[in-house]
Amino acid sequence: MDLTIQEESLIKAVRALPERETAKIVTWAIHLSDLAKGREIEWSDSWSDEDLADASAASFRRFEERESEDK
Repeated sequence: MDLTIQEESLIKAVRALPERETAKIVTWAIHLSDLAKGREIEWSDSWSDEDLADASAASFRRFEERESEDK
């Protein structure tokens, strides 16, 4: 089985952790996998215009909620 550089980096990082922390990471990864329900997740470090618009709208809604709570 050929591993990608990302997979090799992940394995190296997990192996460097104490056993207790490794167990937490594995549990977390399994939980994320279960949440995905077989869907492929597109990983990216950049935000699309749609992502930025969604984040801005959510931030603005939260600001308005906070403002109405303070009154």
